[in-house]
Parts: sequence; C-alpha cells; structure tokens
Amino acid sequence: MCKYAAVFEKEDPKLRYLPLAVQQKQIIVTCNYEARRQGLYKLQRVTEARRKCPDAIIVLGEDLTPFRNASKENYDFLKRFAWSGRVERLGFDEVFIDVTDMVDYNLEVLNLHSLHSSFFHLSRNDPTVGFNFDCSRIAGHVVPPNDLGIDIAMKQDLGGLYLRLLLGSHLAQHVRHQLEEHKGYSSTVGISTSKLLSKLVGNVNKPKGQTTLLPPYNASDGTESNVTSFLDEHDIGKIPGIGLKSAQRIRNHVLARPAAFDAGLVYGGTNDNVKVRDVRMFPFMGVKVLEQLLGGPGAPKDIAIKIWHLINGIDTTEVACVREVPQQISISIQEDSYIRLDTMAEVERELRLLSKSLLTRIRIDLSCIRDNDDVSADNQGEHTADSTSPSREWLAYPKTLRLTTRPRPPMNPDGTRSRTFNRLSRSCDMPSLILNFDKSIEHLSETLVRDTLVPLFHRLHPERSGWDLSLMNLCAASISLTAASARDSAGRDISKMFKMQDLVLKHWKVEDTDAPPVNCYSADVDERALENLENKLYVASTETLGGVIGEGGKDGAIEATQGCDSSWESDDEGPWPNYNCAKCGLAMPDFAMIAHQRFHDFPD
Repeated sequence: MCKYAAVFEKEDPKLRYLPLAVQQKQIIVTCNYEARRQGLYKLQRVTEARRKCPDAIIVLGEDLTPFRNASKENYDFLKRFAWSGRVERLGFDEVFIDVTDMVDYNLEVLNLHSLHSSFFHLSRNDPTVGFNFDCSRIAGHVVPPNDLGIDIAMKQDLGGLYLRLLLGSHLAQHVRHQLEEHKGYSSTVGISTSKLLSKLVGNVNKPKGQTTLLPPYNASDGTESNVTSFLDEHDIGKIPGIGLKSAQRIRNHVLARPAAFDAGLVYGGTNDNVKVRDVRMFPFMGVKVLEQLLGGPGAPKDIAIKIWHLINGIDTTEVACVREVPQQISISIQEDSYIRLDTMAEVERELRLLSKSLLTRIRIDLSCIRDNDDVSADNQGEHTADSTSPSREWLAYPKTLRLTTRPRPPMNPDGTRSRTFNRLSRSCDMPSLILNFDKSIEHLSETLVRDTLVPLFHRLHPERSGWDLSLMNLCAASISLTAASARDSAGRDISKMFKMQDLVLKHWKVEDTDAPPVNCYSADVDERALENLENKLYVASTETLGGVIGEGGKDGAIEATQGCDSSWESDDEGPWPNYNCAKCGLAMPDFAMIAHQRFHDFPD
C-alpha cells in the first residue's frame, strides 16, 4: 500500500525510474524495484549497497512521520470499499479487506445472460454507484496460469467459488486503479479466501500486478488442490505466521542438522531451502512432532496445530474490523544501529530520541481536533501554548509504557558473533503527564526520560557502563478508548450528555403558561367552527408527538364531549371540562390530553 520508497517517488516522480534505496542508520531498510534489479535488497549494509550499485540514490528515512501519514491516508481511502468495515492494516504497506458481503450482493444481482456487459454495484442503496466490467474472465493474473474462462467454469460450478473469485478480482482491479488515480500510489493485490493465501498469491506478480488463486481448493476425484500445489513451492520460512525461530527448528528437524544461514547482516536467508512440501511429506510429520519441536514453556498455546494448518493452507483468522485507534504504538531504533553505548549520557540521548517520536505519534494517532461546538466561549483562551492551533481532545490513551532492548552476545574466539533473538523488557504505568496538551513534546520528553525511562533502563541493565545493544524499542501499549458520546465507547462523556438533554427531552418538556386551553369551546358554536377547532387540535398534537396524520380520520385523536360548559370555570367553581380518549374512553381534563396521548404512543 505505501512503501518507504513510494513516498519519495511520489514527491519526485523521476525517482521511479532510478535505483532508489531508503537508509536508516547504516542499513538499507527498503528499496524500489529498479534498485532490486541491480542487486540491492532489504536489510543490506549501506557500504555493500554502494559497492554493488554505485549509481543508487540513497535517501535518509529516519523520520517515519511521512510514511505513517501516507499509510494512514491510504488506509482511510481503502476503508470506503468495505461494507462490513473489516479492513485490517498490517504494517505501513499492507491491508486486508474482507469483501465477502459485496461479492455476495453482486452475485445475487448478476445477469448470467449478459456477462460481457456486467455492472459491479458499490452501494446497496444507490444502484447507479459502481463500474462496468467484463464478467467472462478473471481480471489480472491467475495461479495456476490456465484460466479456462467462465463458460466451462460455470458448467461445473455455477455461482460457486470460481465466480466469487472472478467478482473479487474485478473489484480489486477497480480499487487499485482508484488508489493510483486519487492517491498516486501503485499496489499489488492477491485475491483468495483467506489472509494466508491472499498474501502469498499477491507476491507472485510484483510490482503493480494482481493475482487470483483459482479453484479447486480441495483435492477430490484425483484432482490436486491448487492450494497445496501453490504452497508446496514456498520455503517454510516464507509462510506468514511461522516465525524465524519456529522455521529454524523445523528446518533443523527435516535436515537432521542445523540449517546453514547466509553470512548476511541480520536475519539473512538460508542456504538450505526447506520447502513446505518437504515438511508436509516428512515421515511422521504432524501435530505431535511439531508440538515436540515448538512447544514447551513460554510457547503460544496450540502453536503446533496452528502451524500444521498453515502448512496445509488452512487459515481461519478473520479480517479485523476497522479500529479508529491502534492497539499499541511502538518506536524502535533499527537493529544493528548501535555499536556500543558507553555512558549514561549516550543512553539518555537515545531514549530522548525515542520518547520524542513516541509522544509525537501518540498525539497524532490518539487525539483529534475538538469540535467547535464542544469548546465554550469561557475556555477558548485557556490553550495558550500554541494559540494558532485548534484545541484537541483525546480519543484514547495508553495505560502501559514498555522499554525493550536486545544485548549483543560477546564475540567468539574466531571473530564471529552468535545469532541471538533474546530481548529484555520492562513495563510500567504510563505517566499521566503525557496527556497534557499545554506542554511541548520536548518538555514532556525530558520529564519522561528523567523520571521514568532511565529507571526502567537501570532495571534492565544494572551495569554502570558498556551497554552493547542491537535494538532499543519504546512502546505505548494497553490503549483504551476515552469517554465519548457513542454508545459503544468505553466510557460516556457526561458533559456531552448534558448538552444534548434539551434536544433529546424537548418532546417531554412541560411549560407553565397563562394562556387558557385552546380546545375548550362553547356548546352553541356551529358545526363548521367545531370541525375546524378539532382539526387544529389534532394537527398540533400529532406534530408535537411526531405522529402521522391519516386521511380525514380521527383515530387516536382526543375527542371533546358534547357536554362542555360555555363559560370558563375556576378550581373553586367546579370541575374542569371532561374529554374522552378515543382509544381507551378515559375521561380527563383538557390539560392532560397531550400527556395521555404520549402514553398511548409509547411502545409496550
């Protein structure tokens, strides 16, 4: 959706045709496809990248703000294409969209007799919103590359999986074109029935391509499943959901020896390519064997079953619903960025950089500009820290602050360094001072480092100096929604409830006025005047109560009795004139008519 290099290419379109790499510290964190064709790759040292491609343009990407903003902007754009609201973001540049309901709807209204001139509906309520497409073939690439067309497929599976994938492919093509037209970013898309398969099949035709995994998805009658044949060609470490350590243990078991890794930088590729087929077909391989390899203290629950399902193409995880705020915000100094931190001043410098970035992201992601009607005239002048910016309010707040480091292991006698995956973490309650909009980021950062982060660091590393770290990470976790007016919020904003009570309760508001009742009339008025007076009372009551006026009928209206006295009477002189309810026949004074009508209007 939004890679680092794509942000720079959008700012300067000429870079799209040149080898471009993004540098953080001394590492290439990503590069465009032109650079990859010339030998550059992710997590490559800058010195090696310059040696392999002297003409490469290497730009600094230390500030992640433009990448986060571009990712959020594209994510908000893509949310509009999901009726169900199930749009899940993975990192900065990947999004899963569940379009099951859209495909189901368009499958119901699809004209099977005019497939070449079909129309895809993007709205349930407006039949004119959508796009024309040719429903006789799948849009884009397919795996395996032998699209037989709709005629044969429909004979075998009319309205089934093939046709659903076909509709999904045309929707994906439309979304890709809209994203590039309106936002200027190209994209690669995979279409299938699960997150696992759609992610893997989307990697087949990069860049700017889309690929659909064709059925059959289950083996039957001697026909091999396309899911199995597609997954079997992948290295076990390339399957999403199988981590580096798990893949390493599985390789070691299949090879009966430790797998050999490339002498690359960090997380280099392996020289021993163990494919999914090798694992799946390995003797006695199954859930029990995987449990012995991957289970144990600290291992996730049911990890063996999960990985066995992934190896066989089974992924039941659903696309998460749209979440307005992230579950956590994490800022890292990239791995292998440090050589050594010898003094506490150097540690505080790094913590200060992390805390400033974290506080900035917290304000951007967890707050919004306060509505104008929520800011009263009395407190508009209170925000004097920055008079040019509008006041803000919190949508959510983090409850936990976590500091994580990864110490490097000592050098081996032969000059090499052992690979390690161990991290050290300490957490504490998030200080409430970060919620203060009146203080600058710099001021809050200094206080946070001095009072919270330095003590956390000492708990992680009691030694006084010489901290050899390859990673330092700061995370704001346990993010909770603040009080809001929405019913599904974690809390309710009582100030907004009071502001809305006049509007909500206006139909039940009782006012004491000196005007006499308008519907008590003399018995000697003529019939036309009586009819006009009853119509005015009826209309006024139904408008006030939000009722519906029937065609010339008086059902539900309050009818006056014919025995009304012609003169006004006080409380001392006698009873009020009585009126009978047309629904229940109850007699009552005129001032109780409206309240009694409301009683009938309430649901049982």
